[in-house]
Amino acid sequence: MYTASWRDVVRPKLFGASPDPRDKPYRFVIRIALVVFRLFRFRFDVRGSEHVPATGGAIICSNHVSFFDFTFLGLGALPRHRLVRFMAKKAVFDNGFAGPFMQAMKHIPVDRRAGSAAFEAAVRALKDGEVVGVFPEATISTSFTVKDLKAGAARMAVDSGVPIIPAAVWGGHRVATKGHKVELRRGVAVTVILGEPITAEPGEAVPALMQRTRVAMEALLDEAQRSYPDRPAGDDDRWWLPAHLGGTAPTPAEAATADALRAAGKEVRAPKKSPLARLTGRLRRR
Repeated sequence: MYTASWRDVVRPKLFGASPDPRDKPYRFVIRIALVVFRLFRFRFDVRGSEHVPATGGAIICSNHVSFFDFTFLGLGALPRHRLVRFMAKKAVFDNGFAGPFMQAMKHIPVDRRAGSAAFEAAVRALKDGEVVGVFPEATISTSFTVKDLKAGAARMAVDSGVPIIPAAVWGGHRVATKGHKVELRRGVAVTVILGEPITAEPGEAVPALMQRTRVAMEALLDEAQRSYPDRPAGDDDRWWLPAHLGGTAPTPAEAATADALRAAGKEVRAPKKSPLARLTGRLRRR
């Protein structure tokens, strides 16, 4: 497994021999991310980087389990000296702190009330030879399985003529994910797997291409989960495993019901644990 070193942080040719000077802000942010990875001793298992093309457009299509998935997925393209332009909700760009960085890194804002603008911006980027990162589930999966996928990624692939690179990321949700407090743990393992490119067949319909992508993503996620080196520390620590692997995460059906309630503004929040219960849980995980 790979653990970021201080040498990686300052490596002169980390981004290739002649990186685009316009991407200095992005390269700066990546080096800062490497500092964070080093301080927290994340243990990375990155596989399949060779599937990212050295030049030309491509779509990295990944599952989504943590708030930091985009930073981990970026490591998969780094050995090929590619920077990934992620599609992210517009609210992130409106944030006073994160917004300027997102814009400087040329990520693509998605306004769900006017999605055509984001779609057109992504297609332009792909035709210009960029690698675009997409989380087609549109939000974090609380069941830690692949949810139903939006068709936008497949439409982008067809319109731009670029391949889809299916991907899976696993482990980052143990640090920060929806419905759980941030746990700044040291030494967490993070697995990133990039699969073989999927190219639209002549005349292939968008739903068929999206289905092929989903099957590939599910297989990669299953591989990442089953080969993951860490195991729960006890019964109270099984929350980060999907139900079908013996975890206590919601089943896909339960997660879908909770998502629907949340969207309707009817989310039922779990009662807060007492300080004693929280302390007991932490001691059991040690």
